[in-house]
Amino acid sequence: MDFGLTDEQRSIVEVTRAFVERELYPHEEEVERTGVVRPDLANQIRAKAIAAGLYAANMPEQVGGAGLDTVTWMLFEKELGKASYALHYTCVARPSNILLAGTEAQRERFLYPCVRGERVDCLAMTEPEAGSDMRGMRTRAVRDGDGWRIRGTKHFISHVAEADFVILIAVTGTDAAGRAEMSTFLVDLDTPGVATHDGYRNVSHRGYSNSVLDFDDVRVGADALLGEEGRGLELAGTWLGSTRLQVAASCLGRAERALALSIAHAANRRQFGQPIGRFQGVGFKLADMQTELQAAELMTLYAAWKYDQGIATDADIAMAKLKSTEMLAMVADEAIQIHGGMGLMDELPLERIWRDARIERIWDGTSEIQRHIICRSQLRPLGA
Repeated sequence: MDFGLTDEQRSIVEVTRAFVERELYPHEEEVERTGVVRPDLANQIRAKAIAAGLYAANMPEQVGGAGLDTVTWMLFEKELGKASYALHYTCVARPSNILLAGTEAQRERFLYPCVRGERVDCLAMTEPEAGSDMRGMRTRAVRDGDGWRIRGTKHFISHVAEADFVILIAVTGTDAAGRAEMSTFLVDLDTPGVATHDGYRNVSHRGYSNSVLDFDDVRVGADALLGEEGRGLELAGTWLGSTRLQVAASCLGRAERALALSIAHAANRRQFGQPIGRFQGVGFKLADMQTELQAAELMTLYAAWKYDQGIATDADIAMAKLKSTEMLAMVADEAIQIHGGMGLMDELPLERIWRDARIERIWDGTSEIQRHIICRSQLRPLGA
């Protein structure tokens, strides 16, 4: 089994790392202080990302993307993840790969402009009464002539402020067992009846925004339906599983940054006549942080490799997401403990990494949902 990176993968890691350090790190303090990514700054960084070939890296070459395999994409995400989330997600877009399920006409209108940096997408699933229970959705789309009418509310929707259109999942019927059937729609945010509202103030990821979306009798044509009617959950499961790996890889990057700072501090900070890293109370923390980080990285890259082979299971992805997000929480907390009082000061990125880590165990499926997926995969073969 070869764990080495190819020359191409090493090159992508080096180029991405240099871009992050040169173009993103210098603006982190401003984003933390103001809570926004200035549009002019976002446009500048976006243009540089496109010029560097880092834009839409998750998309196949045939649609204009970088064509990275999943393993290489996760290595890329790990490097981006070291920087402020608001900066790298706003300025170095990775369009939702569910758009690949569209017809050629839908690709022309939605996908290709996203790949070129001309349009931005957002994804709307979560509702006030339906988070992890997707079949509890109340947003409905009903047939209206040759099109659809949509009514309902979505909240916790990321990146609406930057987006031009929404990938919307709504109830369109019930199955034989009486369960809700969902379908997916592509809806421009300037469509009459679509209203956006500021969401909630969030302790994690300053500069990132979430919004509330209201759909008040919104009329869309038949061409707004993405994929087959009633297959929205299956479509989401097929195309969006890799986003949980994306979360995992981003956590690896932040944990690696926190660990590097901790090792340097433990080597240079002296107490009682010696570097504090020589004390077991600190040294053992570093050892545990490194061990957990490496375990999470191997698990994430293994799941990514299986994804490329077409053999990844929901449990493989759930384990990677669970391990990486919980590892980051532990590493960030221990990093602050090693730094003492300075760890909580905003002169260092550690307090930000610590705050930002909290959301990772919630979005894209909570840790409890990941554990449910894993245990279900264990019991189902035995009929339990």
